[in-house]
Amino acid sequence: MIAIVDYGIGNLFSLKSSFAKIGEDAVVTSDESVIRESDRIILPGVGAFEDAILKLRQSGLDKAVIEETQKGKPLMGICLGMQLLFEKSYEYGEHIGLGLIKGEIRPLFENSRTDLKVPHMGWNKLSFVGKKDKIFKYINEGDSVYFVHSFHGTDCENSLIAVSEYGETITAAVRRGNICGCQFHPEKSGNVGLSILKAFCEL
Repeated sequence: MIAIVDYGIGNLFSLKSSFAKIGEDAVVTSDESVIRESDRIILPGVGAFEDAILKLRQSGLDKAVIEETQKGKPLMGICLGMQLLFEKSYEYGEHIGLGLIKGEIRPLFENSRTDLKVPHMGWNKLSFVGKKDKIFKYINEGDSVYFVHSFHGTDCENSLIAVSEYGETITAAVRRGNICGCQFHPEKSGNVGLSILKAFCEL
């Protein structure tokens, strides 16, 4: 069973529907015991980093997520949920994340000028970094996924598994052992996204 963490922020029920499409049992929950009893954890998120990390900590679910992943349980953070996995974010201030992935969250085009719109919204191709990761085993280099974001992961070379191009190279996905994150939305990325979720369920 997959626990989709409900801490007040996230595209929860479209995620649940996506897992149903690939024949996987998923439950949206804010119950710590359900998260601990699950086989895998999904940490979703939309909106601002500061608000999200505050709500996650106020709910007390941050401890369950961290402790369960430390035991080896697979975790996937999606969009803002991925960003929460990092050590720190500079989204309208400086905020401490969960520290499960080494690196920082910074604005798109922080050190460059561009006419491209922010937030970055739309379909972009994935480029794998290093050996093709297991969560990509059912997709191909160059397949497109759907992004909606204004910030992205930096200084995360040790866990970087995929990038995309949007005026500059942006972090698309990270993985460190049983912990992985997608800046894009698998649940909005058609068959490619479903294939990534399927591979996650096999970790």
